[in-house]
This record gives sequence, structure tokens and C-alpha cells, in this order.
Amino acid sequence: MAATVRAAAGARRLTGDVGCRCLSSAGGGGGGGTAAERPESGGSGFCPPAHSCNDWIGPPDKYSNLRPVIFYVPQNESLLERRLRELREETQAWNQRFWARQNVSFQQEKEEFIYSRLKAKGLKMRDETGQKATLNAEEMADFYKDFLSKNFRKHMHYNRDWYKRNFTITFLMGQVALERALRWLRWKKKNIGN
Repeated sequence: MAATVRAAAGARRLTGDVGCRCLSSAGGGGGGGTAAERPESGGSGFCPPAHSCNDWIGPPDKYSNLRPVIFYVPQNESLLERRLRELREETQAWNQRFWARQNVSFQQEKEEFIYSRLKAKGLKMRDETGQKATLNAEEMADFYKDFLSKNFRKHMHYNRDWYKRNFTITFLMGQVALERALRWLRWKKKNIGN
């Protein structure tokens, strides 16, 4: 697949067989609000041109850091192609929600950890020059280890579901490729016969 970078649009266009409908948010939530209020936000209002016949990848989401994809919907989309596209869209929204919540949680817990450690040392969040006070790498390693331990089961379930979803998507992609090949062979046979 060839990719064309569209710097002005802030997106990458992918060529392929996958019409487009413009979504104000790829992850199911949009708009403003604070990180705590809108952790499942899924887009920046990015919208490719109406005449595009390709999938488009938008700019990274502010909470999940994932790039939303707006999938092309062909006019003659088969039921199998529709099933694949909808599963891909739903998986993208699920992934956006998970990482938005996880990243917001990580940042909040990190700030609380730094504040509590600085307070225990009798230090403030900012030093005399106004610079934000930090902890050394060894102290932060305690936080990272604790955060990963605390979220181990959540990540384990996420990985299990991620592999299931990707296996299903890959299987459906194979079925769609076979369906398209058979459709092309029938078309070719019909045109050669005439």
C-alpha cells in the first residue's frame, strides 16, 4: 500500500479497498472537558474530504495518544465487508477508551505519588525558581513498579481481548479477500464468455 502524507490536514491517507462518513470522534466521545471528565475522548473532529475513497488516519487523540482511523465505506459493500469494517471500528473505539482511561489514571497516580514523596521530604511541588520539583529515577522506579503490579490483571485481560479481536479481524480479512477474488473471477469469466 502506498501512503501519501498530508501535512496540512494532519493526517495520513491510506490507499486500499476499504465511502467515507465523517465522524466527529472516532472513539465514541468528542468535545472538550477535562481529562477526568472525558477520558474516553476519541478524536479531534478530524474529517477527510467527502470525495475520498480511502481509509484516513487522523491526528493522535489527546488522552489515548492513539491515531483514530476513519474507514472508507464503499457503495457496494457486502455484508462480510460491512461486518469487518464494523468490527474494526468497534475495536478502535474499545482501544481508544481503554488507553484514554489508563493514561489519565497513570498521570493522576503519578502526580499523587510525586506530591506525597515531596511532602514526606518537606519539599514543595515547585522550587525557589518556580521549576517543578522532580524525583530521581530510583524513586520513580518504585512508582512504575507499583503501578504495573496494581494494573497487572487489567493489562492481562486487555491483551487477551486484544489478541481475540485481532485474530477475528484477520480471519474476516481473509474471508473478504477470498470473497473479492471469487467475485473478480466470476466477473472475468462472464466478460471472457461474452
